[in-house]
Amino acid sequence: MTYQKPIRASADIPFVERHGLYSEEQAQRAAELIRRVEKEDLHLVRLAWVDTHGAVRAKAVAPQAFVEALTKGYNINVATSTLDGSGGRVFKSFTRGGGMGLDEMTGSPNLVIVPDPATFRVLPWAAGVGWILCDEYFGDGKPFHFSTRRLLRTQIRRLNEHGRDCLVGLEVEWYLAKVAEDGLTEEHVGKPGLRGRAIRTVPVEPGYSYHSETNLDLMQPAISELAKCYQALKLPVRSIENEWGPGQLECTFSAEKALKAADDLVLMRAATRQICRRLGLFATFMCRPGLKGYFSSGWHLHQSLISSETGRNLFMPEQDGKVLSALGMAYLGGLLTHTPAATSFATPTVNGYRRYRPNSLAPDRLVWGVDHRGVLFRVLGGAGDAASRIENRGGEPGANPYLYIAAQIAAGLDGIERGIDPGPPETDPYQSDHAALPASLDKAIEATDQSALIRRAFGDVFVDYYVALKRAELARFHGFCEKHGVEHNGEEVTEWEQNEYFDFF
Repeated sequence: MTYQKPIRASADIPFVERHGLYSEEQAQRAAELIRRVEKEDLHLVRLAWVDTHGAVRAKAVAPQAFVEALTKGYNINVATSTLDGSGGRVFKSFTRGGGMGLDEMTGSPNLVIVPDPATFRVLPWAAGVGWILCDEYFGDGKPFHFSTRRLLRTQIRRLNEHGRDCLVGLEVEWYLAKVAEDGLTEEHVGKPGLRGRAIRTVPVEPGYSYHSETNLDLMQPAISELAKCYQALKLPVRSIENEWGPGQLECTFSAEKALKAADDLVLMRAATRQICRRLGLFATFMCRPGLKGYFSSGWHLHQSLISSETGRNLFMPEQDGKVLSALGMAYLGGLLTHTPAATSFATPTVNGYRRYRPNSLAPDRLVWGVDHRGVLFRVLGGAGDAASRIENRGGEPGANPYLYIAAQIAAGLDGIERGIDPGPPETDPYQSDHAALPASLDKAIEATDQSALIRRAFGDVFVDYYVALKRAELARFHGFCEKHGVEHNGEEVTEWEQNEYFDFF
């Protein structure tokens, strides 16, 4: 008599296995992680996911609950995806369709988050606490519409189908300051749709002495603590540099594949803010804080395509005198063509558009150049240069990395598919007659809404949702400006922006 393996009812098969949510490699890592957790002295693990704004949300669970989540997933409320940056409800969640015309969003239902074993860390600043990134699914195993990590994966798969991958290097600027208040008061507490007063800070160094070693040393105790933690987290931070404004720093990263680069930036920003706050300091990734003498911060995204099989840089030209290969030039053409529609992902806040100023080390129009820091797309490369790449200088440091990078890949792929010519490089960008970048979040969102490419790449459901989310943010900003007689696009950072973004990012 032959033995037959019992047939399990579908309900008896754990969620992850039932819906085939782990690859063979992920399943193996999950098994290894279960064994590791049994040996680690952990008392909590933070199950983290990233909302549309790029902010990290988390639930802290006991080790046994974490082990179960690796096979069964873990329930969370869908609400974090329906709120704007102030916690205000944007959609009518308790009506049929959740205010989105989607039956599955009715009533603010549960989602199931599934940990990605490759992202597990033990937090060096929080003894006995683990951390892991999760992906969101509906209860029937279908991917969540508004998972931005999923959107990036989709674009990466399109590259993989042609034997390509995307390599990304990051340069992110941010501000370090000292907390100037003993504690929080009622002024700091807002309500859904209205943030409380931003915490007061004082500078840690006077600024405007570019790469000053003396000023760098004033920040060294905090920088040393951050560097130690980055290393423990295995984050590929290459440098921490003193930039331009008072307490402005830049962190540069070694190039990595796109998904890992995005994951690591999420963790780096969260780690930086939490570590600094424990030291009595304050870190913000807000683009231009509304404080005296604060210069805008940017996020420069370096990108190239590589062969999945050999790792060869596909942007590297074979011919002397060329800065990019034909494939790289077409990718660049796609980036330039679709920048207006992609700008709302690279610069998703009202505040970020205050950075687009002439002669400011930031771009203000749709132009590229060779090793030129005044253009939108700075190209670095040449025959024999394995680091040939395109640098997008238009992003702000608080952007959601999954959306920012995914939109770049989608635009670049369209350039390749259509053979778009980017035209000649520019050497005098601020005096050129090229079209301007969107001058405000309003204009950028309009371009996103009307983009056939973004709708094909991200889907109508996500684009309609994203546009509604950002328009709700804009409505609150416009309401403040009208109430206080402030110009929407004035030169000065408004009180609303300072309260809205300073501590959120």
